[in-house]
Amino acid sequence: MAVVGNTIGLPALSRVFLSNLLIIFIALLLAVGIGWLLVDYGRILLLHRKMPPGPLPLPIIGNTHLLPENKPWIYFEKLSKSLNSPVITFWIGRNPTVWINDAWSASELLDKKAAIYASRPRMVVFAELTNMGQSSDSHAKIPGSNLVTMYYGDRWRVHRKLTHLGVGLQKVRNYRPFQNDESRIIAYELLKTPNKYAAHFERYATSVVSIIGFGRRVASIEDPIITEVIAVMQKAADLNVPGKTFPMLFETFPLLARLPPDWFPLLFQGLGKRQRGQQFFYALTEEAHQKDPHRDCYANHLFNEAPKYGLRQDEISSLSGNLFGAGSDTSSSTLITFVLACCAFPEALSTAWEELDRVVGHHRSPSWDDEPELVYTKAFMKEVFRWRSVAIIGGQPHAPVTDDSWNGFVIPKGTWTQGNVWAIHHNDRDFPEPDTFKPERFLKDSSDSRPFPNERGYMTFGWGRRACSGQGLAEQGTFITVARLLWAFSIQKGLDDQGREIPVDIFNYTNGLNMRPQPFPCRFTPRSDAIRRAVEQEGIQALEALSIYNGESERIGQFFQKNNQGD
Repeated sequence: MAVVGNTIGLPALSRVFLSNLLIIFIALLLAVGIGWLLVDYGRILLLHRKMPPGPLPLPIIGNTHLLPENKPWIYFEKLSKSLNSPVITFWIGRNPTVWINDAWSASELLDKKAAIYASRPRMVVFAELTNMGQSSDSHAKIPGSNLVTMYYGDRWRVHRKLTHLGVGLQKVRNYRPFQNDESRIIAYELLKTPNKYAAHFERYATSVVSIIGFGRRVASIEDPIITEVIAVMQKAADLNVPGKTFPMLFETFPLLARLPPDWFPLLFQGLGKRQRGQQFFYALTEEAHQKDPHRDCYANHLFNEAPKYGLRQDEISSLSGNLFGAGSDTSSSTLITFVLACCAFPEALSTAWEELDRVVGHHRSPSWDDEPELVYTKAFMKEVFRWRSVAIIGGQPHAPVTDDSWNGFVIPKGTWTQGNVWAIHHNDRDFPEPDTFKPERFLKDSSDSRPFPNERGYMTFGWGRRACSGQGLAEQGTFITVARLLWAFSIQKGLDDQGREIPVDIFNYTNGLNMRPQPFPCRFTPRSDAIRRAVEQEGIQALEALSIYNGESERIGQFFQKNNQGD
């Protein structure tokens, strides 16, 4: 149509109308977005004023930009001191997290109010993106499968009850014979290949749990079950450390978690091993049950109880996998820390040797019967737990099931609430010179002893109803192994080519939630010929006693053939 005079043709009018309509639509979207942003930020600022002190959060990203690249627990410790408050608030995206940085506040909130802080917050990375789920009776949208991440409720109670069938305090005393024998084998193997001490610790810890779980020991440091278990547990630990890179950045921007993983593989990197671990643990559990359904092991307990509680395959996998989480990576990492402490603080060893020589002598290794008299040795173990706790931020976060308060500040229902074990165990009021290794802290009559809100004197295993289920197993095994290695060896720094001692760095640890020392060389020298002979004799006896648990797993080979080793 031609333009007549000043009249504009109809197509041009339509284009102008549509352009104006588009501008109006975009303006409305912007207005709605800005309005939502202002309302949401107003909510954040209001909560910021009501909650424990913390840095001012920004819109959308909160305080995520302030997170350090490594070891955020040290940052939270410093932030707590700068704010002069043991309990602080730090915003991960649009959600507040509460960090507790001293023992007395942790006890007040997480122990004395255990019924309130019995649940979990929403965990996008560790729970949702790894298919672990978080449901309870009141959260039915996601099928809950794992005790570790599960919201507090009836299903959680079922899983906790089933866990106690494997590692309950009454149950673990029955494991002392084979736990003791596996510990004897550590000392025996250290005589032959002391440079592989970390691998020996990993074999020991994995084997103890494998006997409990499947009735099969892990006899060799080359057994692939060790590699897989440690890798899965360390990856799980990495997925619990607050961060500002993917995949942890999904906690700041949870909407991005809905993106198709195949389209953005770099964003979801690191989640595959955790998911593969679920298949791995079910394969081992099912195999153990099919091979010998009458053997007294945790796998059979789970399958026997499955009809009663309607256990799904993913629940059986999680329950057996948690058994390893309670006693494999954490126990081996604790023993590596023990060796580091011996190398860095040799002055702590002489008192232990005097006690062990007096109580035990050189012709046999310590036993649990010696424990009441091994007061300093027990204190040595406790200081290992305190000095460099493995679960450095107290395991998984807690969340209150209802609104709570602390010192007049509000802690809303569902808030991510974390105990900073690093800060708790490095408070110089409770532990003067906290980076110095001093077993005397745990001797009641010592001038180094200080009051503490619980009897143990440390908070390594968490709090309240969410405390680590494997605490009894870990403490029992760590005591006998620490006592035996102190009795057997002079543990010293490694030597370089010129025969000079190689310094150790007591701060050179990994960055995961379950931290362990970075590799370092050291020496294990038998303290006498009599001790060497006793170690050899007991090691041979232990291998014979444990032979009833020998066996190979067909499923492990099949599993690795079917699954790619990469993330």
